[in-house]
Amino acid sequence: MENDPLIVQRLEKLRSIREELGVNPYPYSYRQTSSASQILEESNNLEKEEKRESKTVSVAGRIILLRGMGKASFGHLQDASGKIQFYVREDEVKEQYKLFKKLDLGDIIGMEGFVFRTKMGEITIWVKNLSLLTKTLRPLPEKWHGLQDKELRYRKRYLDLIANPEIKKVFVMRSKIITAVREILNAKGFIEVEVPLLQPIYGGANARPFKTHINAWNMDLFLSISPELYLKRLIIGGFEKVYTIGKNFRNEGSDKTHNPEFTMMECYQAYADYNEMMSLTEEIFEYAAKKVLGTTELIYQGQKISLKRPWKKLSMAEAIKHHVGQDVTKMSDKELKQLMTNYNIEYEGDFNKGLAVQLIFEELVEDKLIQPTHITDHPKESTPLCKLHRKNSDLIERFEPFINGWEVGNAYSELNDPILQKDLLKEQVEKGRGGDEESHPMDEDYIEALEHGMPPTGGLGIGIDRMIMLFTDSETIRDVILFPTMKPKEE
Repeated sequence: MENDPLIVQRLEKLRSIREELGVNPYPYSYRQTSSASQILEESNNLEKEEKRESKTVSVAGRIILLRGMGKASFGHLQDASGKIQFYVREDEVKEQYKLFKKLDLGDIIGMEGFVFRTKMGEITIWVKNLSLLTKTLRPLPEKWHGLQDKELRYRKRYLDLIANPEIKKVFVMRSKIITAVREILNAKGFIEVEVPLLQPIYGGANARPFKTHINAWNMDLFLSISPELYLKRLIIGGFEKVYTIGKNFRNEGSDKTHNPEFTMMECYQAYADYNEMMSLTEEIFEYAAKKVLGTTELIYQGQKISLKRPWKKLSMAEAIKHHVGQDVTKMSDKELKQLMTNYNIEYEGDFNKGLAVQLIFEELVEDKLIQPTHITDHPKESTPLCKLHRKNSDLIERFEPFINGWEVGNAYSELNDPILQKDLLKEQVEKGRGGDEESHPMDEDYIEALEHGMPPTGGLGIGIDRMIMLFTDSETIRDVILFPTMKPKEE
């Protein structure tokens, strides 16, 4: 660090501030009475060159612009609410001007003074008292205004927030969306609970887990890929409506809609099925949109999308027939294989009709589902945790809601037959032995819990990050996660 001439220069200023001026460059606190945006709003009616000397304001923030360092200077200060211009004169602040001349872009200061409007019409603070709150040692990146290097922005989010303060709005919106989801679930009588993120057996989704180890017990543990099996244990225990909003971890790559660490809302309701979960999904999205955006009509990357209920509903087979023109329910294995060959869809392992239908849907239909659509009645082979369809034993009572071509959730009429559940998990274990790294392991404790009886239950998971992408018109999931998972930086 000391070899960088700009840093050396700042270190010398730091020494001078301490030793020659006797100023602590890192004081303990500062009393603010106003924010930049508040001052701008309250001073909007000032005329040019009009001063409001009767009222003293006190603000604090980071210096993002300095002009002139003679006997008077202008600058811009940025706080969490925005930026405001300040004006400081040597004859006003006296000895503090020596301190001011040792300040750099990026330093954090506090100032007291009155507000006036300049000849050019800009609302400005006329500084009467100046305090250094933090002397920075590293300069901001070159061309840091409007920092565009996305790799740098994601790796050093603090620089992104300084350079592009408007992105704070995305994360303020994120907080409001999650609050809105909580509000509607709480209003419907759901209880928010916590489940372990470190689990002796992972389950609840088809995904590869992250593995870790607890030294105290010499025991391997897994980071949660889903809260499902723990939330179902609570339904067994007597809770009737539970939910959690928390982190899941899946050992997979990242792209525009995937990050290995992500946020999910998952909820379970006793005595409900997947039909009630469809209605709940629509209510959650509609309520959050109205609460946060003020409308159910939004635009994502130029595409108009309406979240207004009711949403379209298609079975997986109906969706394939509508978008591909093929009725997979009437096709033989040979015909399905030929269809996949025609579209260059690769199938690994032993052929299974249900999984082939699911793969055809994923490859040929998903990206066409722009307006909110529930895709229902999936092949039974797609998950071992869902009830068989009450009218067709080749299917299960599962739906996934799609918006903008993304799966934004997953829901079941939950399987509560312990004997069948054990058999299905045994099949998954065999798949794992056959090399399927995303198969479910056997969870004997969960089976034992089911044997004590779980009432009919509907379950729903919603991907919070994708929901926020949609609401904030964000191009990639990394834009809505403050600290996304990043590959190691190549030296």
